[in-house]
This record gives sequence, structure tokens and C-alpha cells, in this order.
Amino acid sequence: MSVKRLRDVLWLALKDYGHEWVMSGNFVLALAAVLAPMMVLYGLKAGIVGSMVDRLVGDPRNREIQAVGSGRYGPEWFQDLRGRPEVAFLVPRTRSIAASIDLQAEKGGRILAVELVPTGPGDPLLGPESHLPQGVGQVLLSDSAARKLGVGAGERLDGSLARTFQGKTERVHLPLTVTAVARPAAFSRDGGFVPLELMVAIEDFRDGRSVAGLGWEGDAPDEGPRSFPGFRLYARDVYGVAGLRDALAAQGVEVRTRAEDIDLVQSMDRNLTAVFWLIAAVGLVGFALSLGASLWANVERKRRELSVLRLVGFRTSDIVWFPVLQSLFTAVLGWALASGVYRGVEESINRMLSHRVEAGEAVCRLLPEHYAAALVLTLVAAVSAAALAGWRAARIEPSEGLRQT
Repeated sequence: MSVKRLRDVLWLALKDYGHEWVMSGNFVLALAAVLAPMMVLYGLKAGIVGSMVDRLVGDPRNREIQAVGSGRYGPEWFQDLRGRPEVAFLVPRTRSIAASIDLQAEKGGRILAVELVPTGPGDPLLGPESHLPQGVGQVLLSDSAARKLGVGAGERLDGSLARTFQGKTERVHLPLTVTAVARPAAFSRDGGFVPLELMVAIEDFRDGRSVAGLGWEGDAPDEGPRSFPGFRLYARDVYGVAGLRDALAAQGVEVRTRAEDIDLVQSMDRNLTAVFWLIAAVGLVGFALSLGASLWANVERKRRELSVLRLVGFRTSDIVWFPVLQSLFTAVLGWALASGVYRGVEESINRMLSHRVEAGEAVCRLLPEHYAAALVLTLVAAVSAAALAGWRAARIEPSEGLRQT
């Protein structure tokens, strides 16, 4: 079909569509009545379940795999586990009983016992922008500890450790510099993130061994590779948690994860998506059948007019476009009306329930790609409905116009 001929058919189809505005308007309203509730339903699914999924994916604690009890994990074990593609962060942990230190601000004030947590590059709790501590003289404080001590980044602390060695109580002091303060959500307790090197030194001191680098005297340190009783392990994403859990269970390592919560949200997402598409399929098929029957009846009603178009030079392919173009008009206008209705409902729902969600979240939301998908599906349904009417229009002979005349 030439561009001129297509333009002529488009103009005639549009004029006829506008001439019968009552019928055309009913088609548009019928489509909007089917499409708008489906958009609201999907918007609620995307808003509620989408927010749950976003929280699940965004919170690094959901990717953590915690060891239950103590074990003996050597360098080879850590090396093998780091080689797994699901692992995002892994660092050994020393014994919990030795992983603490008393801190006091250099300017004085209260003495606070804080829990020490080993950290390193890529720590999910701290984020890439954090100023990680480097060496045994630095610490990154939790928000709770920093507030209680009254210190911030760049300030100095006095750390103190005590032990009973050879029947005597000994105490050593360690000057520390605060490199940064963690977000409140990163660690809710009084804690300090330090390099593994400092964790090992503190454990050796508490066990009565010497730490030459810090001038702490004691027994000679053990020779050979060091084993650790625990670890901090995070999967690369929430979808890798179950795989790591199963791999560790196969080695006899008992762990605790949030895999069940992750599976619950993922299952809810899949089930609600399946329900939506079932409802959408029923609604779109019903509308397509209704529109197809109406277009067929419209072609039958205009057999004389269409045959006259054949007489004045329009080809069969040109006539086929007549019902197809009118169905496309209905699809676009119905989608636009449904989108407008949805926007109003979305704003009302989000305004009424804004106090029940966190900042930046929405109970009901659709992204631009969702609007585009709704338009494409509507166009496909409309063209499919018009195909039968187009076939009927193609069978109209020019002689029918002469006979009826």
C-alpha cells in the first residue's frame, strides 16, 4: 500500500469513527472499564510486593549467613569458599569472648565496652563509601557507640584490654583513631569495626600470648596456620543465600539464614503475578471477543459503503485496514483513559496509606515500562479482534454496491 493510499484509508476510518462517536465512545469506555482495574491490581502488586522485594534485596542483613556454634576453619577452607561465585564478602571471626575492648574518648568521659567486628574491603554493612579502618590503630564505630562516647570521625580514643596472666591482672592501652561512624541501620549495638589483624592481636593477648607488633608480652605465639572458630559471610545477592546454605550444610557446617523469609516473598511475588496474568488474560480475551463481534457487525452494516470504496479504486488490502485502524483508535483511546483513571486511583491510595510505608516507597505504583506493556497488550488484543472483521471486509465484492444501488 502506498503512503497516499494509507493516508486516505486512515482519514476515512477516522472520519467514520468520529461520525459514530456514540458507538466509538462505548468501545473506549468498555476497554477502559476492563483495563483500569487490571492496572490498579498490578500497581498494588508492584507497590506492595515490589517494596517487600526491594527491602529484601537492599538490606545486606538478608544476605548474611551466620554460623551456629564454633568450628575450626583454616586458610584452605576460607580460600575454597571465597572461590564460590555466590560469595560477596568473607572474613574470619575470632572467639566472641575475646572480641571486645573498653573505649574512652581522648577528652575523657565514660568508658564503654564495645563489641569488635572484623571488616575489610567490600563489607556489605558499611558500603563502598565508608572509610574502612587500616591497621591496628583505627576503628570504625557503630552509631550507638559513637553517640555514647560523644565522638565522630577523626577523633581519638583510648582502648584498653585486661587479662589474667601468670596469676596477675594486666591491662594494656591502645590508641585508636575513629575513621568513620556507621549508619544506624548497619549495626544497632555498641560496636567497632576493625581489621582482622587487630582482632587476632586482641585474641592472642587475652590468651596470654605475646604480640610483638604492639609490644605486648606473653608466651610465644603458636606456629603454623591459624584456624578460626567462625566467620562473617554474605552472599552476592539474596538469590544465592540458599545455595551457600546448602553447600555449607553438605560440609557439616550448621548456619542460620533468612532463606525462608526470602522464599516466602519470592513465592508471594510469583503467585500474585500468576493471578494477575490469569485475570488479565480473561479480561483481554473477553474484550477482544466483544470488540471483534462489534467490528464484524459494523462491517456487515457497512457492506454497501465498503463495496463502493472498492468501485472507486480501493483495493482489498485497503479495505482490510478499515476495521483494523478503527480497532487501533479504540485501543489507544481506551488505554489513555484507563491510564488517567489509574493515575487518579494511584494518588488516592498512596495518599491514604502513606503513613504505613517508609519514605520513598508506594503502596501502588506503575513504572513507565508497565504503561508501555499495557499499551502493547491492548494493541495486540485490538488487532487480533479486528482480524476477523478485516477478513470479512476483504470478501466484499464491488458488485454488491451496484446491486444494492
